[in-house]
Amino acid sequence: MGILYDDVVIINQSEKEEDPTVITINCPDKTGLGRDLCRIILFFGLSIVRGDLSTDGKWCYIVFWVIGNSTTRWTLLKKRLLGVCPSCSSASGLLYYRAELQSPKPPDVFLLTLCCLDRKGLLHDVTRVLCELELTIKKVKVSTTPDGRVMDLFFVTDTRELLHTRKRQEDTHNRLKVIMEDAMISCDIELVGTEITACSQASSFLQSVITEDMFHLEMPNELPSRSLTSNSVSVTMDNMLSPGHTLVQINCQDHKGLLYDIMRTLKDYNIQISYGRFSMRQRGSCEIDLFIVQSDGKKIVDPSKQNALSSRLQMELLQPLRVAVVSRGPDTELLVANPVELSGKGRPLVFHDITLALKMLDTCIFLAEIGRHMIGDREYEVYRVLLDEGDGLPVPRSKIEEGVWKMLMGWE
Repeated sequence: MGILYDDVVIINQSEKEEDPTVITINCPDKTGLGRDLCRIILFFGLSIVRGDLSTDGKWCYIVFWVIGNSTTRWTLLKKRLLGVCPSCSSASGLLYYRAELQSPKPPDVFLLTLCCLDRKGLLHDVTRVLCELELTIKKVKVSTTPDGRVMDLFFVTDTRELLHTRKRQEDTHNRLKVIMEDAMISCDIELVGTEITACSQASSFLQSVITEDMFHLEMPNELPSRSLTSNSVSVTMDNMLSPGHTLVQINCQDHKGLLYDIMRTLKDYNIQISYGRFSMRQRGSCEIDLFIVQSDGKKIVDPSKQNALSSRLQMELLQPLRVAVVSRGPDTELLVANPVELSGKGRPLVFHDITLALKMLDTCIFLAEIGRHMIGDREYEVYRVLLDEGDGLPVPRSKIEEGVWKMLMGWE
């Protein structure tokens, strides 16, 4: 089966910012393709308001209706979406499916060391620039000295795979210089071994401060903020409607990365989607219909498997991230945890949203760290932020927890 290269990903950009842009993907199918596409769309800060997916097991056709903004880089988005579509070989302008012959090698890890004078909102400004440059933060260590200087250590990978070049490093330095102005003292970038970031999987601070009950791993009756009562999440399964598929019907409240959370959960359970439809209703309510099969191509008929998948979907949609503000002696810490995919990837833009929320709350950061930790039987990416109380927190702790939660869920 062949297809013109320009037709693999088509973006029909809307004339008005408030109207949806239509993204069409027509390419060979692969397990986890929907998750990869939704993850990129989430990384670019887009909201999916409608979606359709169909596949015959070999070829996939997906349409997303998304809401962007004036700063959305549509050309770059198309390039990134093309990058996760299965490899194809070209002949006379046509692309033909070619199976992956080998797994891609892990990306190089670089240490970005930034020394600067402290100011409010600095960490978010730096994080925003790194995200715009498509540098993925794998680990971070931020600390403030008594004389008002900040030492930031960012372990990053480069989506563009160019950070080893002098030009890319100079561009990164210059972009940071523009945002920091005279506050920058030094900025260095060096290649480090992957074993450096691997040690974060057992970060010492996490071993001592994280407990399972802190993040309410069972189905919560209430979201982190008392002012946010949980919206009902309904997940039902039906094996009668289709002769060859299990129908999963989901009704829930919309949040940032909703489709990504569904797709990553199904991928972790090795579930394949043959047809799917997503639509947003009034007041942010969503309806999702998915016709799915197991990896063996059969329905899910085992009641225990149905219950396990249904319960996991309910929990992930009701509380895709865990947020807690805790006291650590005289200090106040913000802890945020999100589950890591079985592929090892964490949720994109979490640190960006945390720092933005704290900036909007006029709350300074004294120390920040990212690590991986096993909570229960799952691996979580945990963000620990020690808040600078100085003359006292500008807002109550409950407002900090609520503000961070709203930002992460896209309800700001």
